[in-house]
Amino acid sequence: MGKPTGFMEYDRQDNVAVEPRKRIKNYDEFHVPMRDKDRREQAARCMNCGVPFCQSGMMLGGMVSGCPLNNLVPEWNDLLYLGNDKKALQMLRQTNNFPEFTSRVCPALCEAACTCGLNDTPVSCKANEHFIIENGYEQGWMEAEPPTVRTGKKVAIVGSGPSGLAAADQLNRRGHEVTVYERNDHIGGLLMYGIPNMKLEKWVIDRKQKIMEEEGVHFVVNANVGKEIKAEDLLKEYDSVILCCGASNPRDIKAPGREADGIYFAVDYLTRSTKHVLTGKKDGWIDTKGKHVVVIGGGDTGNDCVGTAVRQGAKSVVQVEMMPKLPEERADNNPWPEWPRICKTDYGQEEAIAVYGQDPRIYQATVKEFVADKGGKLKKVKLVRLEPKKDAETGRMNMVEIPDSEFEIPADCVLIAAGFLGAEDYVAKAFGVKCNARTNVETEAGSYHTNVDRVFTAGDMHRGQSLVVWGIQEGRQVAREVDESLMGYTNLE
Repeated sequence: MGKPTGFMEYDRQDNVAVEPRKRIKNYDEFHVPMRDKDRREQAARCMNCGVPFCQSGMMLGGMVSGCPLNNLVPEWNDLLYLGNDKKALQMLRQTNNFPEFTSRVCPALCEAACTCGLNDTPVSCKANEHFIIENGYEQGWMEAEPPTVRTGKKVAIVGSGPSGLAAADQLNRRGHEVTVYERNDHIGGLLMYGIPNMKLEKWVIDRKQKIMEEEGVHFVVNANVGKEIKAEDLLKEYDSVILCCGASNPRDIKAPGREADGIYFAVDYLTRSTKHVLTGKKDGWIDTKGKHVVVIGGGDTGNDCVGTAVRQGAKSVVQVEMMPKLPEERADNNPWPEWPRICKTDYGQEEAIAVYGQDPRIYQATVKEFVADKGGKLKKVKLVRLEPKKDAETGRMNMVEIPDSEFEIPADCVLIAAGFLGAEDYVAKAFGVKCNARTNVETEAGSYHTNVDRVFTAGDMHRGQSLVVWGIQEGRQVAREVDESLMGYTNLE
């Protein structure tokens, strides 16, 4: 432990965010890195505690506490403080294939479980991770390292999101020949088109893709496996196939008037917005400038829609959430180191408050009806208030309508960000793999092998909608299983 008293000497400091009214003028990342000296002092706050919950990745209270990748957080925090940056980078990359992604978009499960957070503020692990990886690039330490020996085995990966990329990276390091098929025009899956530029600029993905290609990974874009490319052709050409197609089947809102013009799924809205940001082309772009925008859904995707609509110049933005507002501080039944169930005002909501003068969120409400004008264009949304009530038979708490509580708000554009039901089924059908009731590809517990010989699955297609860090974790685990099936043993971590 480099600085035993660091957590007592230094207060937590975060990278400063550009003021909301300034940052909404573009789609750039908006946190300003602090001085190296200050960042190392932040790393010195790490207590190197006897039980590092930050790296545990275990289930507590029905939620994950700590990093699912089991990142060696105390070790690389200590190395960062001591100035051993290259060793810190090596330690970071030992468990995480893509810290350049997670240090930007992860909700920092490690920080929520930090021992410092029990009586004080947690260590700024996410920002420290960001410094380590970006400093590694600046110092020229992130050069391609192609394997010196090839096994002669070939693996196809369908989907280039976090799980597909992690599996590709691991299997290529092992010496297998890996080809990744992506149906879109760029790799990255949700990293590319599901997460806006202000959270993850796309040159970050391009930079990593270039290194992976130099290391020997093959990428094929505009390749829709299950439609243009036949499943049987991949099974003939490759020794193993891994399906990492994500959970891209959006949950719909089945309310009267759903057919009105002006209602879109959030994933389509964010995808088209990113394409417009990258190319400047307006083909298919969903422009919300001067419109009343209603976002249905309170998660990260909903917040991303709010931030994007604010940047486009929406006249107003309202975000509708079914659940009650969470408390400002941990409740007694939500103790540390459980994930804190507290109210979070994210960047999009901060920007909406700055621009429109109020929090955009309406809690405990849902859509009762979409109302269109005579031409079929959406003009308003009828909402209804909800209240929590316990089901007498199951004991579960459900959100039920409050009688006579309907109210209307103007809406020229509705963005449905209500989550995902699971994977689109055409790839699963093409390979003949079984899916469960949630439309996720089914495997035995603890395994990634499907019911079809030589076909594996990982990521959201396997576990359902989840975090980038879980996608990476599953990609690493499926790589181990595939490697063992090909070689009879595995030395992958």
